[in-house]
Amino acid sequence: MSERALIDSVISPADVVKRSGRVGAEILNIKLSGDLPEQTIAAINGLLLEYKVIFFREQGHLDDVEQERFACRFGKALPPTPTVSTLKGTISMIEIDTVRGLRADCWHIDMAYMEAYPKILVLRGVVIPPTGGDTVWANTATAYLDLPPPLQRLADDLWVVHSNAFDPAIFSRPTEADKKHYNKVLKAKLETEHPLVRVHPETGERALVLGMYAKRFVDVPRYDGQRLFDLFESHIIASENTLRWNWKQDDVVMWDNRATMHYAAKDYGDQPRLVRRAAIAGEVPIGVNGRRSVARAKQQSANVV
Repeated sequence: MSERALIDSVISPADVVKRSGRVGAEILNIKLSGDLPEQTIAAINGLLLEYKVIFFREQGHLDDVEQERFACRFGKALPPTPTVSTLKGTISMIEIDTVRGLRADCWHIDMAYMEAYPKILVLRGVVIPPTGGDTVWANTATAYLDLPPPLQRLADDLWVVHSNAFDPAIFSRPTEADKKHYNKVLKAKLETEHPLVRVHPETGERALVLGMYAKRFVDVPRYDGQRLFDLFESHIIASENTLRWNWKQDDVVMWDNRATMHYAAKDYGDQPRLVRRAAIAGEVPIGVNGRRSVARAKQQSANVV
């Protein structure tokens, strides 16, 4: 039996609804839990690899511990950086609360400044504004395929330094909470050299690695590097390569952080928006030539509570 047939035997094709041409599917009629059968977990993982982002509505039965327990069926929980506290009783769960300065309204790959950044993220909507607050995902694997062959060959050879030390002025209107949070971030610097193109360890696909944590191209002058960044990122975030998700309370979203970037729109004014995220440890990226990512500055401790 083929892998596709195995997935279809567990999750009916009628319950898998594509949400765009290149990325994202909603999975119907499933109640997420750490106790799901192994066949169901394998089917969910197969759909995640295929669609890059998968969505589940009406998961209000989940609490923080059970959300992480479900996420850990796909790997080992990854603690956050020392500047972010975890939620009680969990290893990796963090709360992204715009009131406290944790927001992500820039294109990024979660924790890409780490040598082995998360492979999977599981995000749950807890407080969703009545309007706005959508998240947009982009497929970095199809973005690579869209590049003309000469640009693919160029991308294959490039390396990029990623760092968590960035200026909150990248936000259009940084708040005092933003500034306070990122002042803490600067005290726990993390920096890694990643290939611009990583080979996905499960699918073999080639995917671009960029986003707001990308600081500079290795051995490329900053002026030229910025133009390369703009060129490659424009392919990633092209409209036909993206999906915008309109959140409802108790939604759960999983994404393959090795083959996507995402952006959380800050278009809801002063309304509260709160989501909670579990992170699953990933592999050290490997470039097209077989070379592995290398950390230039590492964190000294796993977490601060």
